[in-house]
Amino acid sequence: MTWSIIAHEPETGVFGLALSTRFFAAGALVPHTANDAGVVATQALVNPTYGPAGLALLRAGQSPDEAIAELVKDDLGRSARQIHLMGLDGRTAAFTGEGCVDWAGSCSEQDLSVAGNMLAGPDVVEATFTTFRAGAELPLVERLIAAMRAGEAAGGDKRGKQSACLVIQDARPYRWLDLRVDDHPDPIGELERLHLVAGERFLAFRHAFPTADRPWGIWDRGEIDAMIAERRVD
Repeated sequence: MTWSIIAHEPETGVFGLALSTRFFAAGALVPHTANDAGVVATQALVNPTYGPAGLALLRAGQSPDEAIAELVKDDLGRSARQIHLMGLDGRTAAFTGEGCVDWAGSCSEQDLSVAGNMLAGPDVVEATFTTFRAGAELPLVERLIAAMRAGEAAGGDKRGKQSACLVIQDARPYRWLDLRVDDHPDPIGELERLHLVAGERFLAFRHAFPTADRPWGIWDRGEIDAMIAERRVD
């Protein structure tokens, strides 16, 4: 019931995930991220336990292929599951159960993975994948949105549209960006609008939050206001 993309910028170490589906609030169930483990996307007949369990396996040093094998081996419903994930080094792996609704499949390589089910056809995954690869000059968020737009133009979820999400995870112990559209006639368009709104103040304001190098963050209102005025969003 979903197609999603996981991407990694090896030069910055930043991860991004975006998804869209004809299902309510998929952003609450599908994406799982951690700065010390990587990214997991659990979809089709979602098993939400795959998220924390998959991150724990990656954190413990298992490869993406090993982590997926461990997750699905005792799951009696594995034929209806789809999962793809990425470790901190950008290695990927994917699994699509034989019971997933057509079209269902994935395309995964170093630093990039796209997977989906209940899609109009394989062109959805291919268009998402190739559009992301072709957009190297774009910032990560814009690149993810462009890729999802291409997948949607190729047919997307064959049942239609409802929800979408976009997650950015960097070295911070919390997500740098976490946008969700739970119920909307144009979820990817709304996701793009929310990102534009975030750029007005929110993304700059987040630079005041604590980090490893600055454990108490910035609390001086004048400095915070200056950052917002400069629209610092990197």
